Amino acid sequence: MKKIKIPIFILCLVPFFHLVYGIFTDNLGANPIEYILHSTGFWTLTFLMITLSVTPLRRIKGLNKLIQLRRMFGLFAFFYVCLHFSIYLGIDRYFEWDEIVKDITARPYITVGFTAFLLLFPLAFTSTKKSMRKLGKRWVKLHRLIYIVAILGVIHFWWLVKKDITEPLIFAVILAVLFALRGKKLFGLK
Repeated sequence: MKKIKIPIFILCLVPFFHLVYGIFTDNLGANPIEYILHSTGFWTLTFLMITLSVTPLRRIKGLNKLIQLRRMFGLFAFFYVCLHFSIYLGIDRYFEWDEIVKDITARPYITVGFTAFLLLFPLAFTSTKKSMRKLGKRWVKLHRLIYIVAILGVIHFWWLVKKDITEPLIFAVILAVLFALRGKKLFGLK
């Protein structure tokens, strides 16, 4: 698995490099800020879905070594959401805090997205083996927040789009399938 981690790590950075290339070549469309926000949000949700897919794939296909990649996928979700929020704060809103607070409190899709963003912090900061040992069973309960984050992320995306809900619908279906595969174990039920 160690041999495959580096290529997968690099592959996970491809969307980021694509954005950087698009910035330097001025190839991000008529509204580059919107393109970057959409792209980083899309990849955040994608990596959340990939992270949530690890356990079902492990059970169904017997791909036990995938568990070694789950943390990396989760941290890439965190990386892309940090980019997403940073672009929103700095480039879209120019750090105008009054406007940002107004946006977060007045626009439901931003409220939901901001909540999901905040909930990812404890997951990212406790993703180490040391945290797993220190928190014990509480670590598992804490990391179930990923399900809430994924739901909020899909809602954020759904409420954001005005007409074509195809992409958020695809994420919602994927999430529903992942939840169905988890079954009663989803929230610790037996």
